Amino acid sequence: MTLAILSLLAQAAPAQPQQNMFITIMPLIFIFVIFYFLLIRPQQKKAKDHAKLVESIKTGDQVVTNAGIHGVVANVKEKTLIIKIADNVKVEFDRAAVAAVEKTADKEVAGS
Repeated sequence: MTLAILSLLAQAAPAQPQQNMFITIMPLIFIFVIFYFLLIRPQQKKAKDHAKLVESIKTGDQVVTNAGIHGVVANVKEKTLIIKIADNVKVEFDRAAVAAVEKTADKEVAGS
């Protein structure tokens, strides 16, 4: 009896054609491409530009740190910078803590 019911159900429901696997995965690929161009690629470019900025810092540059501290680079070490923020006040920061360079030492000499 059960076999008869199963055979009737198999005949009643026609087999649906399978969709192409590429069409099924296409929305996921499209979302990844959008994420890459809108989020991942700009972030990689920003990180690369910041790495160049950090490597180009030299003594005499006016910098701003991530904490918002403005100062002049007094000494450049391998991994850190000593930044003069006031008379007789020098603070040592990691190179990556520099957010921006306001004026470079070369521009100050050229402007004077």
